[in-house]
Amino acid sequence: MTNILLTGSSRGIGAATFATLEASGATVIGQATTATATALAADFADPAAPRALWDAALDRLGGRIDVLINNAGVFDANPIALDDAAWVTGWERTMRINLTASAELCRLAVLHWQARACAGRIVNIASRAAYRGDSPQHWHYAASKAGMVAMTKSIARGYAAEGILAFAVCPGFTMTGMAEDYLSSRGGDKLLADIPLGRVAQPEEVADIARFLALDAPPSMTGAVLDVNGASYVR
Repeated sequence: MTNILLTGSSRGIGAATFATLEASGATVIGQATTATATALAADFADPAAPRALWDAALDRLGGRIDVLINNAGVFDANPIALDDAAWVTGWERTMRINLTASAELCRLAVLHWQARACAGRIVNIASRAAYRGDSPQHWHYAASKAGMVAMTKSIARGYAAEGILAFAVCPGFTMTGMAEDYLSSRGGDKLLADIPLGRVAQPEEVADIARFLALDAPPSMTGAVLDVNGASYVR
């Protein structure tokens, strides 16, 4: 039985990934800002949260975590016209939640597997924005996801010989709510015109890739970054 810690498991891609992994027979502990029946509470804006979550998940899983999936994140606007202090606060909050908390959990996972002299897998859910960039109000979001991709590649290169593998997934726009509200809030037809597939991704599509990387991907794939964006950005 594979033990998995999945952050951001309460909705969207995270909820779909949780369901897909459980259906595959894995034992999954989720994370959300507020505790649920399937998720431990951890607010990654709090610097103490990653360690507290890791320890709680280890306890719940009998002292062994085989796979870490970092999916939690925020997408808050941070216009450059804000005053200096507010803009820096917005930047640092997004970096803390999207990148630093993920890095802390990756570090704890690597140390855990090294102490046990066993293999392990990390799957980081990044974004198309890591390569394509994002809107003028989301420099911080794009930078956090680019950092996640670079971190994933560094982990893959640094620890492959120990059986510690790392992968990243870069979704584009993903349908996480009611279709009409979702599309209208993001530009509607203009958004779809930028996606050759003609639609945004479904959470289940991203979840299928996360499941594959967590459970089935061959070791030689370590360091891979997989795109899920309907050919809206190809590289």
